[in-house]
This record gives sequence, structure tokens and C-alpha cells, in this order.
Amino acid sequence: MDVMDSFAGRRVPRTVTDAGLALLFTVGAFAPLGPMPPDAPALRTPDVLFVVLALLSAVPLAVHRRFPLPVLLVMAAAVAVLQARDYVPHLSGPQGTSIGPVHLAVATAVLLTALRGTPRTATVVAAAVIPVTAATEALLAPAGHRVTALLADVVLLVAAWALGRLTRARAAIRDQALERAAALERAQEANARAAVMEERARIARELHDIVAHNVSLMVVQTIAADRVQDRDGAKAHELHGTIEETGRATVTELRRLLDVLRTADETDTDPNREPPQPTVEAVPALVDSVRATGLTVDFTTTGTPAELPAGSHLTVYRVVQEALTNTLKHAGHTRTDLTLAWEPGHRRLVVRVCDDGPRADEEPSPRPPALADGGGHGLVGMRERVAAVGGSLSTGPRPGGGYCVHAVVPLPGLPAAPHDDPVQDDPVQDDPAHDDPAHRGHDLRPDLDHHLRHEGHPPHARHPRPAGR
Repeated sequence: MDVMDSFAGRRVPRTVTDAGLALLFTVGAFAPLGPMPPDAPALRTPDVLFVVLALLSAVPLAVHRRFPLPVLLVMAAAVAVLQARDYVPHLSGPQGTSIGPVHLAVATAVLLTALRGTPRTATVVAAAVIPVTAATEALLAPAGHRVTALLADVVLLVAAWALGRLTRARAAIRDQALERAAALERAQEANARAAVMEERARIARELHDIVAHNVSLMVVQTIAADRVQDRDGAKAHELHGTIEETGRATVTELRRLLDVLRTADETDTDPNREPPQPTVEAVPALVDSVRATGLTVDFTTTGTPAELPAGSHLTVYRVVQEALTNTLKHAGHTRTDLTLAWEPGHRRLVVRVCDDGPRADEEPSPRPPALADGGGHGLVGMRERVAAVGGSLSTGPRPGGGYCVHAVVPLPGLPAAPHDDPVQDDPVQDDPAHDDPAHRGHDLRPDLDHHLRHEGHPPHARHPRPAGR
């Protein structure tokens, strides 16, 4: 809030402030002076010229905000003429130093000009207006009092100018602080929105992984139960029980995940409500649930398991889950090799999921209508998850049939070696259409072969094409 722009803590219109100052100094200019010393020079009797000059020494303050420098010059000239015509006492004389209303009016005009004017205007006032006004005051003062008048006028006007510039600087600092606070608030809001969007994306990936996997298992089990209903009622009953268990597990996982969508107060008062996330140790149970659908999974673990961050645990689990789910949907009851290779020497965990493709005597299970337009979020989600933990992902068909998913997850400590980086992103590899069986025939073998050769072994050496296939 500017100087003299407030009263009793309330904002006062600027035009009212300027008009009030003009009225105040006008009344002061016409007010009768107190008794003068006997040796002081006699003052001229007020006349019409005095009235005009007195008005010019105060009334222009009413428009100072629009014309700061012209108003100051007019007021300073009017006061100089008032002193030259002996209508008002000099600033310094036989009566001593007396600062009258007209001198205060000029000082106020200097203060407001320094406060409201541009830096260039303030410089003109300090370098030209104040020296000229002080010199004029000294020339008009009685002999023997000129130096005193000069010093008194310089001190008065320089103090007013300095106060105006200081107030302007403080106002600028205040405005900058407010702007920084507003910018910080905007940044915090943007960060909050980004955090919300990131959480929504995470929840969307979790929902996809849970629903796509478990619902696919339920569909495959339902189809199998329907086929064996007539010839093996016990087996059909067992499959129906498995479907029920899978459905209940799906509901439980969904409830745990949706429990994340809680209010901020609940988050602050109960930080332990975050649902538990699956880890690498849960992969064998996942494999068992997939085997129950009729998919043959050869699960192998090599190397010594190492500590992994929670995010890497979840990434490995979801990659295996999505790869096995895609195999069920697109290749049916085929054979699949799953390998978790712990390689501490290379600071990495290698995940390989390779299937043999649809069997010759079996057509791939049709995709359920509800999942027909899934848009390929599975591979995109896998790639995002692996990239988020600093790893790499390669996917593509195997020579002669089948499909491979190959992920490299770095272990804590040093990042993966440069030669472990995945092949350069290929538009086809990133294409969501890879989730569609119609696109599984597009051969990515050259890229995948190149990647596996860089890992120190020939492509598909661990998963050769079965004989006769």
C-alpha cells in the first residue's frame, strides 16, 4: 500500500488522496502566520496575485498522479515567486529557519514524484530540480543567510526524495514477493495435478494388469469347463471352483486398489492403507494359477536372488503376468518357457517369457468380446513399467513361430552395462497393435536377435524352436 494511500487500514481512492493533499496545503497557504520577530522583514499584504500564487503552490497536487514532473515544477516556481514578492517568509532568515506550508507542499511534491515517477523522472528530480530549487532559495534569502537557506532546502528536498525512492523500492520488493508466492502456488498446483495424473496412470495400469490377467484366466477356464462338462463332470466342477476362486481374488485385488482413491484426510491419518503390492516371490503362485488353465509353463530361476526395490518387484511381477496373459489369449494351451535369470555380475535381472505359438491341433482361444478393443495397453504398460525402473524391454516373434518377451531390470547399485541397453525403439515394437493376434505375425526377429547377441548368447538359444514345429 503506497504512502498516504490508506486511512484506518482501508484502501483510499488515489484521486481522493491527491485532492485531500491539495486541499490541506491550500488551507495552509492561506492560514495566517504566527507572530514574526521584530527584526524580520515585513511581509506584503495579500492581494489577488498572492491568491493566484498560493493556489498554484498547492492545488496542482490534485493532478500530480497524471503529471508528476510538471506539477512539481509549477509548485516550485509558485513558491519561489511567493518568497521573491515577500508574501511568505524565506526558508532561512533573521527569524531563523522556518519551514512553512508552501515549503512542505514542494517537499511533498518531490516525495510523490520520486515515489510514482519512472526511474528516469526520479533521476531528473535529483540531478536538476532539487539543485535548481535550492539555488533559487539561496539567491532569494537575505544576505548572511544564503548558505543556511541552501543547506536547509537541500536537506528537506533530498530527504523527501530519498523517502519516496525507499518507499517505491519496498513496494517493488513486496510486489516481487507476492509474485513469487503466486508463482510458487501455481507450481504447487501444477505439481499436484501432475501427481494426480501420475497416480491415475498407475491405477489404470494396475487395473489393466489385474482385470486382463484374471478375467482372461476365468474366460479360458470357463471354455475348458464347458468342453469337458459332459465327459468329465468332476473336472468341470474343479474348473468351476477355480473360476470362483479367481473371481474372488480379482474382487479382493480391485477393492485393495480402489481403496487408494481416498480423501486427503484419510491419507494423512492412516498412511498404512496402501494396498500391498506383489513381489518376485509371488511369481510361482502366479505360474501355478496359469497352469491351472491348461497352459504348460516351464519355470526356471537361475543365479542368486538379490534385493530389489519395491518398484522393481512390482515391475517383474507385472511383466510376467502380462506376458503369460497374452500367451493365453493369443496362443492358447501352448508351451511357455519362463526364466528369471539373476546376474549380479552384470547388475541385472533378466526376465524371459517365450511361447511356442498355437499348437497344430488347436486354434488359439478367441479373444473375449469385452476385451476385443483393448487397444494394446499391455505392451505399452510393460514398456512404461520397465523404463520407469531404468530397465529395457524387447518383444517380438520367434523364428518359425511363437513369441518372446525379454526384459532387463537393473539391480540396486550400478546401472545396467551399456551393452545391455535395448534395441533402438522401433515404431512397430511400440505399436499397441502387438496385443492383437492379427499383428503377432510381423517379424521383429532381426531386432530381437541383435539384442540377444549383445547379451552374450545366440538368439533363442535357450528357447529353440521345437522339432517338427
